[in-house]
Amino acid sequence: MTQQSPLKVDPLTNQLISEGAHFLRVSKKNFVDEAVRSYLEKRREEIHQGMVESMRVLDGTMASEVSLLTGLSPERLDELGGVRE
Repeated sequence: MTQQSPLKVDPLTNQLISEGAHFLRVSKKNFVDEAVRSYLEKRREEIHQGMVESMRVLDGTMASEVSLLTGLSPERLDELGGVRE
């Protein structure tokens, strides 16, 4: 059995979900499921580009991971003392 996790949204978004689900005669769960899948499909190319960029940046070193997570360039990390592998 798959574990479900609660989705926390602001009150306005919750109202939009409730109304959308009501008028489409689907459950809120199904409404959100379909909306998320549609959103991801629509933005698939952006997601792919982000993944490619992350893989380009990551070279298997701790420095590349720190650089990606912090937004600091490898050069700036070196200026700050580097990263121990």
